[in-house]
Amino acid sequence: MHQGKEFASADSGAQARLATAAGLADALRASRHDTLATFAAYERALGPALGVPYHPGLNPPLWELGHIGWFQAHWLMRNPQRAQGHDADPDVQRLPYGRAGADLWYDSSRVPHAARWSLALPDADATRADLALQLADALQLLHDADDSERSLYFHRLALFHEDMHHEAALYMARALGLAIDDARWQAPAAAGPRDTLHFGASRWTLCRSTRGFVFDNESPPHEQAVPGCSIDSRVLTWAEYLPFVEAGGYRDARWWTDPGRDWLHTTQATAPLYVSREGSHWLQQSARGVQALPLSQPAEHLSAHEAHAWCRWAGRRLPTEAEWERAACTRPADFLWGQVWEWTASDFAPFPGFRAHPYRDYSQPWFDGRPVLRGASYLTQPRMRHVHYRNFFTAGRNDICAGFRTCARGPG
Repeated sequence: MHQGKEFASADSGAQARLATAAGLADALRASRHDTLATFAAYERALGPALGVPYHPGLNPPLWELGHIGWFQAHWLMRNPQRAQGHDADPDVQRLPYGRAGADLWYDSSRVPHAARWSLALPDADATRADLALQLADALQLLHDADDSERSLYFHRLALFHEDMHHEAALYMARALGLAIDDARWQAPAAAGPRDTLHFGASRWTLCRSTRGFVFDNESPPHEQAVPGCSIDSRVLTWAEYLPFVEAGGYRDARWWTDPGRDWLHTTQATAPLYVSREGSHWLQQSARGVQALPLSQPAEHLSAHEAHAWCRWAGRRLPTEAEWERAACTRPADFLWGQVWEWTASDFAPFPGFRAHPYRDYSQPWFDGRPVLRGASYLTQPRMRHVHYRNFFTAGRNDICAGFRTCARGPG
């Protein structure tokens, strides 16, 4: 295990957001170890050319590797206002550092996605050497920093940014049919009983904790009225989802929203991604070939459209993010989460009083109606798992490890 001794408990996400400089140093080293190990798996599978076909949901692995180091350097070594934390000016003139031309290759805000396949990037060995220097310099800055939240803000941001890209590399590996052998990143075991948790109407403050690092879309804390509800104690398994498919759910327009029908028409989906049927047996496609689908495992690689369709068919609904968070915070022993990301019925939107942090492109451009996902997946680094974390993808994405839990329709 290479997660850093400070983040080994079940509450590792909360600990990471409060980590001291020494704890962050451990975590940064561990994160870089995982980044390089997963990149090496890509090299073994794809060869030195690292050729990946263009896809709007993917990035070239070599670009991803360079971008991770560039991001760390941009917000730390090159940032003269790094000690000001989220009050830093994002447009301050950057200090000279590192390889000339890096901004033209790796700045995700300015390099169009489609252009990343045609860039003349440094090769893998040169990129690894850059990352080693960048990490060493970042750790030196961290050694010299105090333990204030302002001083550690950009170190924490760089850590979580790298962890997010590592999860993206893992789900991209599955999309490409590449095997990742690390036992930490394998599908979860059986989900256990699905009970019903009942809640009365109440007021709830979303993202109420302001201690330590927070992402800008989690602040300021937002109080709202939450109706009573009856919510599942866990996400759906394949055994619970697949009867919808067997009943012709993907061919029956009644169960799909208008955007969902458009998604079906575009994708021509007749079953969940990576899943097929042979006679009475359900199978899944993986890097190791076609295998029996473990029906007791959480259903995953489902789009928000598929989640809504199942709910319509079953007479259920998705929870709002407030309902999800209230249950997770007030019934932590009963409300099981963290196996797959969970689609909610809430749009990704700013809380009242939202103020963008210096990394302007993290949240603000994506307040466009896409849904919020809550929780974490088995591909998420433990230190990234936090009950207040708001993930967000377009409703049609099914390459991420996402599933859902449901609520009864009507009041609880």
